[in-house]
Amino acid sequence: MPRPRIHDPDTALDAAESLAVRGGPAAVTIRAVAAATGMSNGALYHSFGSRSGVLGRAWLRAARRFVAVQNELVDARSDAEDSAAEDDAAGLDAATEAIVAAAEAPSVFAERFPDSSRLLLTVSREQLLGEDLPEDVAADVRTAERALIDLMARLAQRRWGRRDRRAVEVLTTCLVDLPTAILIHRDRIAEPFAREQLRAAVRAVLAVGPPP
Repeated sequence: MPRPRIHDPDTALDAAESLAVRGGPAAVTIRAVAAATGMSNGALYHSFGSRSGVLGRAWLRAARRFVAVQNELVDARSDAEDSAAEDDAAGLDAATEAIVAAAEAPSVFAERFPDSSRLLLTVSREQLLGEDLPEDVAADVRTAERALIDLMARLAQRRWGRRDRRAVEVLTTCLVDLPTAILIHRDRIAEPFAREQLRAAVRAVLAVGPPP
């Protein structure tokens, strides 16, 4: 007898995402996802392996969406940077604005994918990704996390012509620490004034730059 399959895994991930952000990770069970989607328990187990597999895949999808939004915001500045390539000061300004745009990614992400945003930015990673996470999902999660580090290294190269640890640490402050403190922890992710404060803070940190 053929094993059951899910024709649209995103439907299951949408349900898991909704359950997690409204009831916490514990609310996500195979039975709850099945009830929310009309899918069978067997189809869910076959496609995701376990409850942790469903949660892990939901988190991974949200992470990939976030990285895609962040890269889109950075790439939107590429034309300005290219046109300023012969002017060092203008080139620095364009690189700075690319980093500022990347810092605002949590707000843009929340506008486009509200539940993915809440899952990724307000639910503890440790709550979602337990020790029994399937190895293939864990490997994909590590790859997604490295994508952010790669982006920071690329932006550091644009701004200072270097991508060493200290330069990347400055970008970590700009793209992780400041958005978390100003937008996320204070629940101001949708406030225009908070985004204005974030832009000012990021520009100030970039003006100081990394140590030699």
